[in-house]
Amino acid sequence: MATKETAKTEVIAELKTHKNDTGSSEVQIGIFTKRIQSLTEHLKLHKKDNHSRRGLLQLVGKRRRLLDYLRRQDLSRYQNVVKKLGIRK
Repeated sequence: MATKETAKTEVIAELKTHKNDTGSSEVQIGIFTKRIQSLTEHLKLHKKDNHSRRGLLQLVGKRRRLLDYLRRQDLSRYQNVVKKLGIRK
């Protein structure tokens, strides 16, 4: 559990827009990306875990909607997040 928390705080520290930022679109997208990466690794080992696969697809959809929102609101912030996280699009 501690490793998940440290990974989350690292993502927040990298993407925050101000001192107490924990809920901006950039931070949420970063947290979702970290969770997607861990679930992807889990599913490589456990190919028949369909419940986790469904959760992964839901996370991908949430991240996609947030990225679309951010692109509509501020293109430069969107491009910055995509570049920092290495998300293809």
